[in-house]
Amino acid sequence: MSRPRVVLLDLDGTLADSAPGIVACARHALRELGLPVPDDAAVRRLVGPPLQDAFAALGVPAHRVPDAVAAYRAAYAGGGMFDNAVFAGVPDALRTLREAGVRLAVATSKPEVYARRIVAHLGLDADLARGVDDVYGATLDGTRGSKADVVAHALDGLRAEPSLAALRPDDVVMVGDREHDVHGAAAHGVACVGVAWGYVAPGELEAAGARAVVGTPRALVAALLGDAPGA
Repeated sequence: MSRPRVVLLDLDGTLADSAPGIVACARHALRELGLPVPDDAAVRRLVGPPLQDAFAALGVPAHRVPDAVAAYRAAYAGGGMFDNAVFAGVPDALRTLREAGVRLAVATSKPEVYARRIVAHLGLDADLARGVDDVYGATLDGTRGSKADVVAHALDGLRAEPSLAALRPDDVVMVGDREHDVHGAAAHGVACVGVAWGYVAPGELEAAGARAVVGTPRALVAALLGDAPGA
């Protein structure tokens, strides 16, 4: 894998441990609807995939998924989004990549309006060339919801800059911790490097076709910059 010009970074489970806030808000939403509340291990499936898909996977009936999403978002916007912490080693990794000339942008299935606030709250915008304008996410109304949609949105936004107008898929690498990161990137011909410190199940990233899977932020830098095998 050649050194990328642009790296797209997933947020939940890749840059930050957002599980505490997400799990608390999901449990709140299920209680509000009078639905069974699974254990925390099951609720953690909400971390990463689009929210509608995650609630469906938890067994929420299809006709009640919109209500579950609404209840979740009320709790999340009320403060749950900030129950979040950057993974150790991530800030140093981002700084090293930026200093090596790699352009960084966030591409997350989380609604963009929330993602930008979280990135700023965590101070991660300091390593993005345009600050929170380099944060690309889903829409609240679901018109842009899948990871493939978000990757397309990010590529379009980056290519709007004159210096990146000719950006090709093989100039870009997606970094994420779940299979939908791999599949969403692949839909646009973009390779994905998986990270094993997030919420991934054993073998999930490899089965999805990740170009490499790394275990630490330092190994991620090595894999992206070509300085050492990414293991």
